[in-house]
Amino acid sequence: MAETGYRLQDVSFYHGKTPALQDFTLSLGAGKFYGIVGPNGCGKTTFLDLLVGSKEPASGSIHYNEQPLSSYKKLELARQVSLVPQDFSIGFDYSVEEVVLMGRHPYIHRFASPSAEDWQRVADAMDVIGISHYADRSITELSGGEKQRVVVARALAQDTPVLLFDEATSNLDIQYSLQIFAKVRGLVEQEGRTVIAVIHNLNFAAAYCDEIIFIKDGRLCKKGAAAKVMNADTIAEVFGVESEVRFDSFSRTNQVSYRYLWEQQ
Repeated sequence: MAETGYRLQDVSFYHGKTPALQDFTLSLGAGKFYGIVGPNGCGKTTFLDLLVGSKEPASGSIHYNEQPLSSYKKLELARQVSLVPQDFSIGFDYSVEEVVLMGRHPYIHRFASPSAEDWQRVADAMDVIGISHYADRSITELSGGEKQRVVVARALAQDTPVLLFDEATSNLDIQYSLQIFAKVRGLVEQEGRTVIAVIHNLNFAAAYCDEIIFIKDGRLCKKGAAAKVMNADTIAEVFGVESEVRFDSFSRTNQVSYRYLWEQQ
């Protein structure tokens, strides 16, 4: 049986002459929750752009399910991988329901109308994220956090084996952040989906991820089981801050505490 998931070999990418990612070699198997962490500007978003096929590596190779990623047609890949971007804007006055329905476009034949299954997927996604009461509202009327929840629902309606999240909860309060992380964690455990998420909050990464990938200066710094690689030494190496990682009995997960520093006047 062919191996499922991603395989990257010596992948590099440049913004002009500036390296964004350098010599990435790693495998991402199916049915796991991967957290991508690292300082601002280290290449996390570029990494997701390469996985979704919106960028091509300057060198090296990316395979998905043992086929070159570049060999997939756009529509075919859209049925395999969905992306929740960090920034979302839309210039037209679509309703929330219409935006979520965009996740079904890879399954709707040209000039055809959405099927009953398409509409059901849309309704289920909105219900799961708790935005059904927004269905008829214009996307332009919503706050940044509300729009972000709509984009998550769109990705869920797309119903792909792989979901990519680029700091998808950065605009959300703690209640909705926990809701979304719990939902995608459930998709991993109950349906064998693969989730690859850029996560700013190290405590969320420690709590929800199976494996964590640390990136620094465009290079793969460390990858492994969350309980092993999320430690004070790695955090100091990648972020340059002092921390302590310990088991928290209330959340029943490892959590990170920081030593806060400030300049004394």
